[in-house]
Amino acid sequence: MTRLVSLGVILGLVATFGLLSLRVMSSFLLPLLLAAMLVVIFGPLHRWLRDRLQAPEWVAAGLTTLFVLLIVLVPLSLLVARAGRDAVAVLRSPTGLRLDPTVLDKLVVSVNDATGFALTADSVNAELRKLAEEWIGPIATGAPIVILKLIIGLIVMTVSLFYFLADGRRMFNAVTRLVPLDQHYQWQLLEEFEEVSRAVVSSTLLAAIVQAVLAGFGFYIAGMPSVFLLTLLTFFGALVPFVGAAAVWGAASLYLLFFVKSTWAAVGLGVWGLCVVSTVDNIIKPIVLHGQSKLHPLLALLSVLGGVGALGPIGIFVGPIAVAFLQAALTMLQVELDSLAGGLAMTGVSGIPAHAPAVSDESNARK
Repeated sequence: MTRLVSLGVILGLVATFGLLSLRVMSSFLLPLLLAAMLVVIFGPLHRWLRDRLQAPEWVAAGLTTLFVLLIVLVPLSLLVARAGRDAVAVLRSPTGLRLDPTVLDKLVVSVNDATGFALTADSVNAELRKLAEEWIGPIATGAPIVILKLIIGLIVMTVSLFYFLADGRRMFNAVTRLVPLDQHYQWQLLEEFEEVSRAVVSSTLLAAIVQAVLAGFGFYIAGMPSVFLLTLLTFFGALVPFVGAAAVWGAASLYLLFFVKSTWAAVGLGVWGLCVVSTVDNIIKPIVLHGQSKLHPLLALLSVLGGVGALGPIGIFVGPIAVAFLQAALTMLQVELDSLAGGLAMTGVSGIPAHAPAVSDESNARK
């Protein structure tokens, strides 16, 4: 009885402090998950460096982490800096937030005739600038906090990547001893995580790159200014389903229609964005996810869209992983049920072997 009470107390402590730890670590789940995915992707490089240099784990882990920073963060920082310069140039442009006077005059006349208002072009332009400042103001105010969180997240991801590479094997062994699950199944889940991680990262990045390139081509043909900035924004937007590239090419089409007075360019860009740019995302992701993992194309697409809808941006990664784990768990359950059914068939439900000779009623009567 005392042992049962002690076990209950221990389970209560594990549940309480587990939930508390999850609450504390919740803001770092995305950096930790990204670090784990980077370990899966760059794990072969780490092992090659370790074996080739005959170096300790922490040396190979440090070199791999440095390599990831050089090929991922440095180019990304340069691209963001270039896009930032283009954005500042657009905002400083004297006509950047003003509608074309000819188009605006026609719109004002149409609105006045329909509603009886007495609007003027100057008042509309002033109101547009005021609205733009009201939108940009909170963004500019919250930008330092967002940048600080981004820097902290990058630091956590980098440190986690190093320790996952250096101590990953020991961490995994410690976890496997604590989880009451057959080690064969644990390795199966780990393999599922590796497969789905590679598939999700490669499909997301490939779809975003293709969308950005196609959108950039459309921006260039339509005569949009700051094509590089718009292309980079399309890439980042394409990483987030539902928002996607449509937020960028849609705004660009409206800009061409109302600001530049280029109807054909606006319509052409809108058709190109709707039929090509935004459609290719729903083609590439299911194909790549299905090709690199065991997920059905429909499940692959729904897992990404549903994951984002339920969990936000982190759902891009968590959704497919959760579905893949469910699929693996169902496979494990089927194996266990088949094994249990086979055991019952061999022994019989009552515990008497199924091949034992039957005892007739007459024999029982004689006994």
